[in-house]
Amino acid sequence: MTRGRFIALEGGEGVGKSTQVRALAAALRTRGLDVVETREPGGSEGAEAIRRLLLEGPADRWTGGAEALLFAAARADHVAKTILPALEAGKWVITDRFLDSSLAYQGGADGVSIERLKLLHEVGSAGLLPDRTLLLTLPAEEAARRAEARDRGDSDRIGGRDAGYHARVADSFAALAKAEPARFRLVDAQGEAEQVTARLIAALAGL
Repeated sequence: MTRGRFIALEGGEGVGKSTQVRALAAALRTRGLDVVETREPGGSEGAEAIRRLLLEGPADRWTGGAEALLFAAARADHVAKTILPALEAGKWVITDRFLDSSLAYQGGADGVSIERLKLLHEVGSAGLLPDRTLLLTLPAEEAARRAEARDRGDSDRIGGRDAGYHARVADSFAALAKAEPARFRLVDAQGEAEQVTARLIAALAGL
């Protein structure tokens, strides 16, 4: 059986990842593909339990290092229980966030060593990377406006951090994409949702 494809949607707060995961999965299903939608942190029973630890509580509940360990543990369970079995069964997997979010948030924004984050990923998830990472981009002001409208004051402890933090995240994502052009595609998240979905489909050319 042919191995499936692994696609990650990445980006900062408010760029529309969750909406576009659903839309992209639906579009691929119309092309006859068997698609699994998932998310991080989460996507498996163990990882969903860790998700609650990560996203609930005050902003300073965990240090950057503690967050990195928790994300790596959640990802290891997600990969073992959900992602790899689906890929081996020939399915396409589309995830809302993966390793690059850890590199951008705990690495670029919180200052945890990128090399150490990659080592944690190697230990926990055998270094698995997406076949393609689609980085949704928006101007900072538009992303903040969308995030505020979405959260209505009920943001999680990471999403609710200040503008400076999220600017560092955006810069980190841009640097990651520049460093790995073969894996990353930048996708403009402005405009109607259907337009963004069409851009995502186009960015999967070759797969």
